[in-house]
Amino acid sequence: MTEKAESKEDRRALLRGGRRYVVAYGCARAWATLTFTGAGAGAGVRVLDAVPWSFDPHLTFDAAYIAVSILMVLLFRRFIPLNENRLVKVVAAAGMIVASLLCTLAVWVPDASFGLVVAGSLAAGVGYGLFLLLAAEVLATFSLLRIFLFLAGAMLLGTVVTFFCQGMGLWQAQCALVLLPVLAVLYLRDAYAQVPEAERPKRGVPKFSYPWKLFVLYGLYAFAYGMRADQLVAGAGRHSSLSTAIIMAVLFATAYFASRRFNIGLLYRSPLVLMVCGFLLIPAESLFGSAVSSYLIAISYSLMSFLVMFLLYDISKRLGVAIVAFMAVKNAEQLLQVAGGEVPGLLALAGLPVPTQDLVTTVVVSVLILGATLLLFSEKELASKWGVSILEEGGLVQRTEEEERVGERVEELARTYRLSPREEEVLALLADGKTGRVIQQELFIAEGTFKAHTRHIYEKMGINSRKELFDLLGVGK
Repeated sequence: MTEKAESKEDRRALLRGGRRYVVAYGCARAWATLTFTGAGAGAGVRVLDAVPWSFDPHLTFDAAYIAVSILMVLLFRRFIPLNENRLVKVVAAAGMIVASLLCTLAVWVPDASFGLVVAGSLAAGVGYGLFLLLAAEVLATFSLLRIFLFLAGAMLLGTVVTFFCQGMGLWQAQCALVLLPVLAVLYLRDAYAQVPEAERPKRGVPKFSYPWKLFVLYGLYAFAYGMRADQLVAGAGRHSSLSTAIIMAVLFATAYFASRRFNIGLLYRSPLVLMVCGFLLIPAESLFGSAVSSYLIAISYSLMSFLVMFLLYDISKRLGVAIVAFMAVKNAEQLLQVAGGEVPGLLALAGLPVPTQDLVTTVVVSVLILGATLLLFSEKELASKWGVSILEEGGLVQRTEEEERVGERVEELARTYRLSPREEEVLALLADGKTGRVIQQELFIAEGTFKAHTRHIYEKMGINSRKELFDLLGVGK
């Protein structure tokens, strides 16, 4: 088998074991968008559009969702592992399915529609909140690369399913509304059943402290997004929207085809630029239109939400802490998005003209996001306290113990022989056994530059061949 064919087969193997999770989470996200989480125009044609009144059940859904998230923050030790707790699974499934039945019934019983939909939204908030924690527990059993792939793939699938359901007639949409949560529950159950016994979450929880800087950073992004959520154009939004499809497709393709060259640290810094640019363009919407700012804001928040989740999975796996402990806190921060949504109304009540409101919003958001990113986030602390080194290493593929040892040896030699940062990069790639041609492609340098770096490394270390280099590194090639 050629190297190219082997690489293709390795990529295919990455997807094995995760399809059930992707379908489960994708169906659940589509269901949530089609019922209560799809905001305004961004939600498209929903079953609830047929209900003849203007109350927004998103509010009661959020209230129930936040309440159950806070409850799980306080009591998660009593319930984990969630996928082996019958009560949690029954409440999650019942909440989502009953919500669908109540919503479809509300269409045909308009006199009772208000009570039915309010009850349905409360049941949906509880059911969906618990389902997300159940799904997180399943996803945490995979490697980091697969977590990244499956999470992006599930969110992408959710947008596809939402798109097809929005084109259905009322009867078909009602059937889909009931079928989606059933499929989500069944596929998630099968996904957990496929997890080997040794890899399933444990009941005990070691002592730990929360990575509050990550939560504060995500919370501020949630607040900023909430300030603009109701004004986003169709196709832009946090949930199963076109903007979500775009960013998740990019993340999935990059992780699938270039996982070792994917720079997580650079990706982490991207939401700052996107969010600030999006809000800076709001005052100029009369010139450029609102689509550009809407998509920048939505993509920024989706990207930050995804990356925070991914880093929480990384911390959870390194410390052996149940992912439920972290995800419940993150889900509870939906409260900050709701709070941000109240700001435009308060500015309007203050009697400020619309241009002034936009300017105030832009300034406040820019200061909050910039301050959060520059002051609250510390990559060094994440690496030293939580073991998160992926922001510096870049690649998504977890290193083996041998690779970790060689990496430490490379750093030691670089300090001892005072190698430049670029020479240390070349040394690390040489230690991986990569050829000069591959190193040139990865570092985007010419052959002469590579040879010059290699010559300087050999001269500083007093060696003359790659064999001597491997001897110093303590590896056999």
